[in-house]
Amino acid sequence: MNYDVIGDIHGHYEKLLALLQSLGYRKREGAFRHPDGRQAIFLGDLIDRGPLQEEVLYTVRDMIEAGSARCIMGNHEWNAIGYFTPVGGGEYGKARNAKNLKHHHVFLDQVGLDSARHKAWVEWFKTLPPFLDLGGIQVAHACWRESEIATIRAGMHDGKLTERFLAESFVKKPAPTAARLAMDLVTKGPEVKLPDGKVFYDHEGTPRDEIRLQWWKEEARTYRNAAMVPTLQVPSIPDKALPDSVVMGTDSEKPVLVGHYWLSGRPEVRNGKVAVLDFSAAGHGPLVAYRWDGEQVLSNDKLVAVGGWY
Repeated sequence: MNYDVIGDIHGHYEKLLALLQSLGYRKREGAFRHPDGRQAIFLGDLIDRGPLQEEVLYTVRDMIEAGSARCIMGNHEWNAIGYFTPVGGGEYGKARNAKNLKHHHVFLDQVGLDSARHKAWVEWFKTLPPFLDLGGIQVAHACWRESEIATIRAGMHDGKLTERFLAESFVKKPAPTAARLAMDLVTKGPEVKLPDGKVFYDHEGTPRDEIRLQWWKEEARTYRNAAMVPTLQVPSIPDKALPDSVVMGTDSEKPVLVGHYWLSGRPEVRNGKVAVLDFSAAGHGPLVAYRWDGEQVLSNDKLVAVGGWY
């Protein structure tokens, strides 16, 4: 099987249609299909931010039901499950506060908070696995580490997360559960706290004391070299050695494809073993796919990008 692995869509239906058409998919018998039998692999984050989120969801769901696509769970689908799901004491798995609503309100505006449609889509999100091993390649939303993948795999039944594992994955206090740690890493990627009380300011101007790691940079040994922060904030990141506990690179023996990271510039693979396919389609960037045909070294000439600019 040859695959077209597609990055984060975030409700941008027009970019999804353009990309599918560019890849050669055509709508037939109610779903987009490829004439050569290729299968689309969606990396999650179908929702939030964009103007036509249900149109994206219907398109992906119809393709899955037709056998022309598969889809994994992104952090936005996981968060959506938590936002809908009570966990006791009048609280939800994802707190219904102003901070979380800021990132989720566009989806809620389109489906209706606690409506039948809201419930139906959350139930569908629960059917999405957090990762897929496709034989020659492996896909996760943000990171692939065998230990966390094994934890999640043990919490799955019939290809989806169990209700018990999902409930445990939202437990953060008094200490995060193993399920929480695994889902955090696989859907959001590794982070590390800055030393000596240092902070940086994210794109919204919020001070943060943890940096997201460019984990695919196996050669990175310092906070500054490993950090994924706005360019103007790089000098504020200490050029000190990372703790020994921080693991860079992936322990997968196969190429790994992820989304999640809101990269900018011309789409490129990170290296021969890792491709990040999120180039800010939710903003002004293109929607990006990687056309995999069995190669074990990832290559820039297999990338297809439509919409936006870079």
